Amino acid sequence: MVEQSAHLDAVFHALSDPTRRAMLGHLAERERTIGELATPFRMTLAGASKHVRVLERAGLVTRMIRGRTHLCRLQAERLAEADAWLRHYERFWNNSLDILEDLLREDDRKETETKEG
Repeated sequence: MVEQSAHLDAVFHALSDPTRRAMLGHLAERERTIGELATPFRMTLAGASKHVRVLERAGLVTRMIRGRTHLCRLQAERLAEADAWLRHYERFWNNSLDILEDLLREDDRKETETKEG
């Protein structure tokens, strides 16, 4: 459980930055070089590489080095783990909202009966 928690911590940390989220979006389309990932943000290769390292540590990206070119690829498995964790809480909130809806409908029904009676 602790290992899974560390993985989730790393994933959510990586996803907390809008630049890294955008990079993942670009990588969802296809593999990209560090330069291609840096271009939309007008950042240096070193800056983009720092973001990619965070994504790598989270297990969201793998990097292959071909000569001087660093090619990055999305690894969606960690995103699936984070999604599963979030779905647990989605079920909780959906259940809570369903209960609230039932209570509000019952309250409306009683109010209508009081007005009509």
